[in-house]
Amino acid sequence: MPSASQTPPEPGMPDPAARRQAMARAGAATTDELRAALARAGAAAEAEDLRAPETGLVMVRGRIGGDGRPFNAGEATVTRAVVRLPGGETGFAYHLGRDRTRARLAAILDAHWQRPEARPALEAALAEIAGRRADAAWQAARKAAATRVNFFTLARGED
Repeated sequence: MPSASQTPPEPGMPDPAARRQAMARAGAATTDELRAALARAGAAAEAEDLRAPETGLVMVRGRIGGDGRPFNAGEATVTRAVVRLPGGETGFAYHLGRDRTRARLAAILDAHWQRPEARPALEAALAEIAGRRADAAWQAARKAAATRVNFFTLARGED
């Protein structure tokens, strides 16, 4: 039996992989970037809370080397929100941290993203956010590389 990620979307439903990518980009966005993305798409930030933003803990598991036995690395704070738009679209969001506004805005963005007419503008805004994030990561890596020190050993010639 194919997994949910391999099952083709039902007619009229958005592609789950595309939605997952959009939410990954929204997950990296700040509260202000989410507000700007919604405004750019002309999407209202009003929605009914099905599950008001709430904060809790999740257990983080890890593996040594990526293939060792799993172990509990510790706990992380997560905030989640679930909203419904007047048109019936339901949006979900989970964020590391305690920013309830950010989680709610991401859920609203997810709900609006499911509307075919809003999707192109939201995709463009999320792509712009991802580009800015990638550029900031590249700048940080370049700055760190400038301070890199290579150590090596010279042969002493005693032999």
